[in-house]
Amino acid sequence: MPFLATLAPYKLHRGTKTMGWFKRTEVGITTETKDKKETPDGLWHKCPKCKVIVSVDDHAAELWTCGNCGHHDRINAKEYFEILFDGGIFTELDSEMVSKDPLKFEDTKPYVDRLKAGQKKSGLKDAITTGYGDMNGRPIVVACMNFNFIGGSMGSVVGEKIARAMDKSLETGAPFIMISKSGGARMMEAAFSLMQMAKTSAKIALLDDKKIPYISFLTDPTTGGVTASYAMLGDINIAEPNALIGFAGPRVVKETIGKDLPEGFQRSEFLLEHGFLDFIVERKSLKTRLTQYLNMVMS
Repeated sequence: MPFLATLAPYKLHRGTKTMGWFKRTEVGITTETKDKKETPDGLWHKCPKCKVIVSVDDHAAELWTCGNCGHHDRINAKEYFEILFDGGIFTELDSEMVSKDPLKFEDTKPYVDRLKAGQKKSGLKDAITTGYGDMNGRPIVVACMNFNFIGGSMGSVVGEKIARAMDKSLETGAPFIMISKSGGARMMEAAFSLMQMAKTSAKIALLDDKKIPYISFLTDPTTGGVTASYAMLGDINIAEPNALIGFAGPRVVKETIGKDLPEGFQRSEFLLEHGFLDFIVERKSLKTRLTQYLNMVMS
C-alpha cells in the first residue's frame, strides 16, 4: 500500500507550531479517560544500576538482585530470614521491645512522633529483628537491621536486642550472625545510643570466651557507630558486593582531607583489597557459604 494511503484517516497540518503534524479525523475511535487501562504499581522492577526492567516476581526469585548486572537491592530482616532459616521458619526474640524517649528529644518533630511514623511506615517495632532457628539443620541466632526504620539507626533497643540475642547464643551454643545495615548511631538518643557500642562489644567478648562463632555480615550501607563497634568485630567479616562500608561517609571524608578519593572508596571490593574483609559473597550463595564456614570451624 502506498505510504500516503496509510495516512488517509489523518490531515497534515503545517500552518502552526502549536499543532501536531497529524490530526485524526475519523469519528468514534477516541478512548475516554475513564476507559484507559493503567498498569498497576508494583508489577515491575527497574534496576537502579543498569536500568533493566523485570517483573517483581522474577526479581524476588533472584533474591532481589539484578540478573543482568548483579546489583543487590537493599532488603530487610524479613527477606534475609527467608534466605537463611530453613523453610523461613524461626522464633523471633524480644518482638515487642520498643524505644522510649528518655531525653524528650525534638528536632523538626518530637522523637516520639518520629518513632510512631517509623513504626507505621515500616510495620516494625524498631530497626532490628532477631531470631532463632536452623540453617541447613544447624541452630543459629541471627540479628538483622532494618534500614527502612529511621535509616537502620542504632538506638537503645537495637543494642539491647543484639545483646539479648547474643545471650541466646551463649545459652544454646548456637553461632551468632549479625547482619548490619545502618546509617549509624541514633542522634535522638545521644549517649544512650553510643552506650550500645560498648555493650554489644562486651557481649562479643563473651562469645569469644565461649568459642562461639560470631559472623559479621555487612550490607549496604554500614556506617557510623555500627561500623565502629559490632559490625567490624566478627570472627569473620564478610559483605555483599558493592556495599558502602565506612565510619564517615565519602563526602565528609573528602571535605575533611581536601583530596579526591580513590575509585571505589569504602565499597566492599576496596575493603577486601585492603584487608578489612575476609570475603565478599553474593546473596544467592550466602546460606551455602555460611554453612561451609560453620562446618569447618565447628567440626
